[in-house]
Amino acid sequence: MSRRTARPIGIFDSGLGGLTVVRAFHQALPREDIVYLGDTARVPYGTKSPETVIRFACEDALFLERQKVKCVVVACNTASAWALNVLEEQFKVPVFGVIHPGARAAVEKTRNQRIGVIATAATIRSRAYQVAIAELDKKARVYAKACPLLVPLIEEGWTTHRITAEVLRVYLAPLLKEKIDTLILGCTHYPLIKHLIRRIAGPRVVLVDSAESCAELVSQRLAAEGLLQTQQTRPGRIYPYVTDAPEQFEALADRFLGFPIGQAWKVELPALKKR
Repeated sequence: MSRRTARPIGIFDSGLGGLTVVRAFHQALPREDIVYLGDTARVPYGTKSPETVIRFACEDALFLERQKVKCVVVACNTASAWALNVLEEQFKVPVFGVIHPGARAAVEKTRNQRIGVIATAATIRSRAYQVAIAELDKKARVYAKACPLLVPLIEEGWTTHRITAEVLRVYLAPLLKEKIDTLILGCTHYPLIKHLIRRIAGPRVVLVDSAESCAELVSQRLAAEGLLQTQQTRPGRIYPYVTDAPEQFEALADRFLGFPIGQAWKVELPALKKR
């Protein structure tokens, strides 16, 4: 096994939500160690300008690069939308986002080429999913809806609350009116309310979790490059880092991850220099 193969996978997000991506990776690649960075001091990215999101994403990726990861996964949909091209240019390690895998999965699953996307305002404003889907299928029609109230409701723990269900019903109504048959969950928080989304959208609408699609893509890419961890017998470990409030992160993390994460370490992000 090469030294590079033994390195961990690096994943970053603006806060807690990216732990649903960690969960997907841990299930798909159970032997891989994962270094996770949640930029909890500057969450959310979804309300920031593209220039700010790009700067934050570069600082996050630089931190992970210094942890000697073999690849960087941008769990944040907003950062994937605005910063992925810049990250690919500036960093030597392979960089993956969640948008293109999610778009590809949606195009493969749709039967009537009418695809819905729910996400943060910044992700919807970027039109990243629309562009990615159009590159794969020019005939596909995309109906996008920003859902700004969902993240705070999910972080409050109201994943089964009737208020969350009613808010979701309002958000989904215009998409369902367009007779979508596939819906992309374009925010890392949304898998936690997948049961509500499925109930409201109905059994005929296929739900696409971008985290699962991204984990599948990265697994294929690492295998193709001989970087997949296959010899390690112990389960992969998760090393969580945050930029603020580690205790608060630890208290909520198991809700997103599905199991206890252990101690999170608070870190200062490295300053960007000309690369």
